[in-house]
Amino acid sequence: MVYLDYAATTPLDPRVQEAMAPYFREHFGNPSSVHRYGQRAEAAVEESRVTVADLLGCRPEEIVFTSCGSESDNLALRGAALARFESSGCRTILVSRAEHHAVSRTAEALAQHHGFRLEWLSVDEHGMVTPEGVEAAIGDDTAVVSVMYANNEIGTISPIREIAAICRAHSVPFHTDAVQAAAYLPVDVTELGVDLVSLGGHKFYGPKGVGALYVRKGTHLVPHLTGGGQERGLRAGTSNVAFIVGFAQALRLAAGERDRRTEHVRPLRDRIIGGVLEEIPEARLTGHPEVRLPNHASFAFKGVDGNLLLQLLDNAGFACSSGSACKTGSPEPSEVIAAIGLPPEWGLGSLRITLGSGSTPEHVDAFLASLPALVEKAREIHQG
Repeated sequence: MVYLDYAATTPLDPRVQEAMAPYFREHFGNPSSVHRYGQRAEAAVEESRVTVADLLGCRPEEIVFTSCGSESDNLALRGAALARFESSGCRTILVSRAEHHAVSRTAEALAQHHGFRLEWLSVDEHGMVTPEGVEAAIGDDTAVVSVMYANNEIGTISPIREIAAICRAHSVPFHTDAVQAAAYLPVDVTELGVDLVSLGGHKFYGPKGVGALYVRKGTHLVPHLTGGGQERGLRAGTSNVAFIVGFAQALRLAAGERDRRTEHVRPLRDRIIGGVLEEIPEARLTGHPEVRLPNHASFAFKGVDGNLLLQLLDNAGFACSSGSACKTGSPEPSEVIAAIGLPPEWGLGSLRITLGSGSTPEHVDAFLASLPALVEKAREIHQG
């Protein structure tokens, strides 16, 4: 079986597992306990916080550990919107049409249950949010803006620095979902100029079940999980010590090995893009042709059921995705595919191939040798 779905999740790096191991049995204390078991656990959490802060270019107290990227998105968007409403009465949320559901569904819930006004930022044909679009939409009533750093479905990288500068000029908190970006792109919060950044550990060879949220000092959030005073009162619950240690180690490795990892996957990605567009009729690349994640190739095929194609690929020994792993099985085109304006006969035929540490030229050759016939078979079944 050839794994080509690294955007959905990555295998745990053995070096990360080694760093985590002592905190399951030997150093198992609750960080909130005052005895030495608790002190050792607390020290591990705080050392991890320092590591993450150093890698993001911020203060340790600006890092909040969460259970995943989705929780980080929820805390950022819900927390900032409610805090802004309480302080200034602002009710408008600006969110791009191409966001992960953790952002878009949260924005919709704020509109439905809390009376916020949701305005969708349009994207261009590559799925990119433009600074001009944000400038045109932002106003005195804007509570928070959220734009994804790199799109999980189509790989496009948006101009986060420029968008952040616009939000800063209007004194509006700006959040970016960097869950996909952190594996391959710099996430220096000073350079980006953002106020809130979401990360998820399992996208860069860390464990599932842990994430982080950067909260710029002075950015106010209403907690969405209340109880104890953990994470400066922003996120109650006993700290997941082993996973936090693993998250920090995985992020450290991702930052230190970024260039080498990029050099490994980019040529493989380019070979896939060139091969698919050359060998398969009525195929088009989705997302930006150049400003995209180095491990990410995504396509639309006319007259193809994407989920059927995934089944055929799985039977042939290839694990891919039709877009977001969260949408697998849906009979409708995703919001991202709809937002970039693909017509209905193309909308269902999406395919995402994402590469990683285990990908090889032989995997790519085998995939390109198999895909054309499988696409043709999927077309025949879909049309007949």
